Amino acid sequence: GNMSFSCLETRVVPVTFLSSSSYLALPGTSGQGEVLVSFQFRTWNREGLLLSTKLHQTSSGIFLYLSDGKVKIYLQKPRKALNDITAGAELNNGLWHSVSFSAKRNRISVIVDNDVASSLHASMPQQIYSGDGFYFGGCPSSENISECNSSFPAFQGCMRLISIGNKAVDMISVQQNVLGNFSNLQIDLCGIIDRCLPNYCEHGGECSQSWNSFYCNCANTGYKGATCHSSIYEQSCEAYKHRGDTSGFYNIDSDGSGPLEPFLVYCNMTEKTWTIIQHNNTNLTRVRSANRENPHAVFFKYSASPDQLQATIKRAEKCEQELAYHCKKSRILDKPDGMPLSWWIGRTNETQTYWGGSLPTVQKCACGLEGRCIDSQHYCNCDADRDEWTNDTGFLSYKEHLPVTGIVITDIDRPNSEAAYKLGPLLCHGDRTFWNSASFNTETSYLHFPTFHGELSADVSFFFKTTASSGVFLENLGIEDFIRIELYSPYEVVFSFDVGNGPVEVMVQSLISLNNNQWHYVKAERNIKEASLQVDHLPQRSHNAPPDGHILLQLNSQLFVGGTASRQKGFLGCIRSLQLNGIALDLEERAKITPGVEPGCPGHCSSYGNLCHNGGKCREKYHGFSCDCTFSAYAGPFCKKEVSVYFRTGTSLTYNFQEYYTLVKNSSSHASSFYADMTLNKEVITFAFRTTQTPSLLLYVSSFYKEYLSVILTRNGDLQIRYKLDSYQDPDVFSFNIRTMADGQLHRVKINREEEMLFVEVNHNERMKFVLSSGTEFNAIKSLTLGKILENSDIDEETTKANSQGFIGCLSSVQFNHIAPLKAALHHRSSAPIIVKGRFTESNCGTLTGSDSTSSETNHSFADHSGPIDEGEPLTDATRSDSAIIGGVIAVVIFILFCITAIAIRIYKKRGIYSKNEAKGPENEDSIESALKSELSMQNAANENQKEYFF
Repeated sequence: GNMSFSCLETRVVPVTFLSSSSYLALPGTSGQGEVLVSFQFRTWNREGLLLSTKLHQTSSGIFLYLSDGKVKIYLQKPRKALNDITAGAELNNGLWHSVSFSAKRNRISVIVDNDVASSLHASMPQQIYSGDGFYFGGCPSSENISECNSSFPAFQGCMRLISIGNKAVDMISVQQNVLGNFSNLQIDLCGIIDRCLPNYCEHGGECSQSWNSFYCNCANTGYKGATCHSSIYEQSCEAYKHRGDTSGFYNIDSDGSGPLEPFLVYCNMTEKTWTIIQHNNTNLTRVRSANRENPHAVFFKYSASPDQLQATIKRAEKCEQELAYHCKKSRILDKPDGMPLSWWIGRTNETQTYWGGSLPTVQKCACGLEGRCIDSQHYCNCDADRDEWTNDTGFLSYKEHLPVTGIVITDIDRPNSEAAYKLGPLLCHGDRTFWNSASFNTETSYLHFPTFHGELSADVSFFFKTTASSGVFLENLGIEDFIRIELYSPYEVVFSFDVGNGPVEVMVQSLISLNNNQWHYVKAERNIKEASLQVDHLPQRSHNAPPDGHILLQLNSQLFVGGTASRQKGFLGCIRSLQLNGIALDLEERAKITPGVEPGCPGHCSSYGNLCHNGGKCREKYHGFSCDCTFSAYAGPFCKKEVSVYFRTGTSLTYNFQEYYTLVKNSSSHASSFYADMTLNKEVITFAFRTTQTPSLLLYVSSFYKEYLSVILTRNGDLQIRYKLDSYQDPDVFSFNIRTMADGQLHRVKINREEEMLFVEVNHNERMKFVLSSGTEFNAIKSLTLGKILENSDIDEETTKANSQGFIGCLSSVQFNHIAPLKAALHHRSSAPIIVKGRFTESNCGTLTGSDSTSSETNHSFADHSGPIDEGEPLTDATRSDSAIIGGVIAVVIFILFCITAIAIRIYKKRGIYSKNEAKGPENEDSIESALKSELSMQNAANENQKEYFF
């Protein structure tokens, strides 16, 4: 029959709207009672004008446009945007979408993607008749055309299958200028570019794009920047500490901008900064049956991946983990150098046969290494194979083997044979890279490292300090490309680079000089979108990436640090913690073999000394600094921790100045503040207190000459300072009727006397000034008393009343000149000239709470974590809010009351049964761990070694 050996397909001719000046004008048939237009479009832009037309013989017009990725209608008269009527959603996803527009009588209808159910409908106030033209994508800019509204942003994207009045538009005729009119169009090609393929957003950043560019949404990734390249977290607890942060939970990103994700750790800020990484079983776990054929194997899962653990351990100066093995007729090694009966597995899945406190090279426990095992013929206490509980406990500290990932036990298959194990969290302290530094002593010296070649994104970060006015920090060269970071002037740092289309500079200017011999932080980043430069906490400066530049850096020289390949404009000063894309460069090792460069940089206190508070002194260390709180009333890594004691009825603390003076007269610089006969012409006293009792004695300083100073609360709660500097005169009395200070709130007092001038500051309010009339010298001071005066003293009647009960409440951070009596009594009682009577224990009662909290911190805790704890053990849930804590406390109180009621009823009903069985005691324990601890405690009490077995 009638057939043809070909398939004739309708030719689809797309058109690309390239810019804001692009438009397509097509003729229509004027005066028609129905308007029909359909087309398909694709775009990445959320906004843009799709179609506009003027109605016949009116000034009205209809505009179809994209807004926030949805199709909307605008009526020119009555100038109304139908914002509540939309069609489609997320139409800017780069895919083809169809639009069908129809208008008949006074009704308008828009259908998107043939979805009739979600079509758009609207009514016009008058009859609709078609105009004589249609504008697609935009409007001509050269003339005022009433059919088009140029206030809408132009459409950028592609259109195809345009049809007017059910008749397809021949785009080839348009291209040949036979039909319609156009400007800046690309016909017979859809030139849209998918800028998110490949995806240049790093670390899981979500890519979106417009016509000209792409954007990265870095929300919830832990990273920031144009391509989500830079981590928002520090790389170690050490770095957090040197921002002034205190103990708590922190996310750390061990490799910075590298591929490893951040993870949560507990940072314990003591003199050493401990990083604590937990695992899934830190309980004392009992094992009752195991042999070589059926061993007991347990594996531990950490809160970090193996790669994250390895990166953290590599950065740390030292890591350790406590491993305890409790045994009763259960051996570990059995015979020296023989096949072990129990072992543990390290990070690299290798079997390890040495135990806590021993060394990797010997198959021993700690007691075997130290020669103190309970049976000298064996190298572990458990190998004595006794029918009673003993243990081998110690810290594993060989970094390459940590953390412990598993334990295998085999010798628990004989009568009365039992064992238990306990593995603590991984503890690491220090940061080898944070303080890794080099000192550049000549302008021609430099260090060199491998290049940046082939990197898509390049970031460099480091600290520097100098007294020079200029110098190059680092430089990397290629045939065309280069990067350079330099101190251009004492106030400017410049990041310059070239990716094949000319040099570009990013500059940060500082209001203070950068050559002040203090540490300054620099971070420069170059990626496919932009180059940025950050100096200290100054606003970041950035520069958009030049068009048509190399995507990958093409560098072929080595990276020069502290100078240039030409040996000009070298840097004089110190650079530390240099990192390239999160990888630390070992400056110290390279400096050891490089002339003109020395490893290490002294002088950290000039930059970090302000982190030491409350009279703490900054002390230089080779790697960093520490705060010496010896002469401060505070403690902690930054001398910010309140040292507080709760005084009960009869509690008394007396600090004897004469013994102190004799002790330090020839050995301490601060003894110069006391005269040879202990006469003072000035003193500074600070303390905080909390009480509800009146009258109260807050502080009393006595003299051998019947002179004294007493600070009391009167019966009505007023603060009163009583100075008697002349034994023949009545005391000077200064009262402060601010409000009752016996309100249970924490109040701070500072008293500063300079001869006859007295300055008093209460609760950080304005300082008040007074004049003493009784004298200018405090002669032969004897002692300082807190709580209650127990010795016979010649004091006035008001002070006697206040001393009748002494002080009941909280005293915190008490300091008299350079003496901190509370701290001395708590931490140095054996060596300090202190006499304490009554119950005297450290408390956190001086911690600020509520509206007074200006420096309080939230404390959290890892259950059973090891290592020194400085500022309180924190809660397990790091994200628990204050309201949740309050709610939990209320719930606990209700639960306890309910339990007490239930127990009381049960005791009443079964008193007879309990009285008969009272002597039997509990026969079974619900908890294996509780039973084991109980058994260990009983045995340990007999062995007078109770402390060793408690956890």
